[in-house]
Amino acid sequence: MDLQLKDKVIIVTGGSKGVGFGICEQLIKEGALPVIVGRNKTTILQAIKTLETSGAKVGHAYAELTDPEACRNAVEQIEQQYGMIDGLVNNAGVNDGVSLEKGDFDSFTQSIHRNLTHYFMMAHYSLPALKKSKGAIVNIGSKTSVTGQGGTSAYAAANGGRNALTREWAVELLPYSIRVNAVIVAECYTPLYQKWIKTFPNPEEKLKTIEANIPLENRMTSASEIGSAVAFLLSRQSSHTTGQLFFVDGGYTHLDRSL
Repeated sequence: MDLQLKDKVIIVTGGSKGVGFGICEQLIKEGALPVIVGRNKTTILQAIKTLETSGAKVGHAYAELTDPEACRNAVEQIEQQYGMIDGLVNNAGVNDGVSLEKGDFDSFTQSIHRNLTHYFMMAHYSLPALKKSKGAIVNIGSKTSVTGQGGTSAYAAANGGRNALTREWAVELLPYSIRVNAVIVAECYTPLYQKWIKTFPNPEEKLKTIEANIPLENRMTSASEIGSAVAFLLSRQSSHTTGQLFFVDGGYTHLDRSL
């Protein structure tokens, strides 16, 4: 299936590693031009070097995403450089473990800024360009918004907000033919996930226990599988799909795990 993404300029926040990197890989396979936005210059340049080995072109803009002005500057830079923005993938964030019991006002508020506020700011500043292109927005979310996890109140709340904004924007942007959807991730083995697994006394045993609870094939979701879903939702092949929460998780969230 031709997704008709050739030469489309797609912003991917946090696109230098993990799920974001997998999204960029799949966009490149479809001929799109991903533009990575994030704060870590070293990581971004390393990712671009890896992604461009296939001859693809990858753009970038540096921004501390918790800073609204930095978000605005990044979007303006991208539009000036490429003349258009065809899609936005809000992906950057971190499960920072701010819990109800041990968290406080400052840590909770900071986590919301790290995990939700920039989703709004990047969409807000990209909107004029997306109106011109009749582009699409894909928000990356987490199962924690639906299942809970324990010990991560702020991250769960931020992801609940991502789901709500997906539905809200889908309604608000109907007049502009801008589609907004979300891809919800459960167990995807990224470097950050690996770091979390290593905090357990027996990481390999813990990983096997988690995989055993993933109904489809008892394995983790890959970043490329998330990327494929995102590419489809950005494309005109999903031209009548908006306001949806897509769970790409091997059935982890909704199927009986006794399976």
